[in-house]
Amino acid sequence: MRTIATLEELEGLQGQEVAVSDWIEVTQQQVNQFAEATGDHQWIHIDVERAKKESPYGGPIAHGFLTLSLLPKFMHNALSMPSKIGVNYGLNRVRFTAPVPVGSKLRARIRLLKVERLDPLPNSPELVGAQSTWEVTVEREGSERPVCIAESITRRYG
Repeated sequence: MRTIATLEELEGLQGQEVAVSDWIEVTQQQVNQFAEATGDHQWIHIDVERAKKESPYGGPIAHGFLTLSLLPKFMHNALSMPSKIGVNYGLNRVRFTAPVPVGSKLRARIRLLKVERLDPLPNSPELVGAQSTWEVTVEREGSERPVCIAESITRRYG
């Protein structure tokens, strides 16, 4: 895990790969829970027997948005940036470049694209803020091709 202690240190890392997360296994239970939470019950994700017979991937695959939803976990696993408030602000680009078969292990390579200082929050003028744009490349163990590439924007105050 990489610790970034100050805003000045963060600003100095622009344009660099900052961290690589640990591997995370994607399980069928996670896929099923994601299907329940989102209402996306496409058979290629949740019907294991049918997916083994009919899927071009030889079994069930994770939802693309499940892969995307792991970004905060990857970030938390790989980076420590002490702050009082941290929020996801949005995404610029997201591409699902390869499938994620259930049982795959994923990790993220995290590159800092840009840091912008923010005005203090209206009710907390003492909190210094920054908006960071991160390129997160999610890799699947044993595959040369990434499974997801996203630009994630976060805001931190503290």
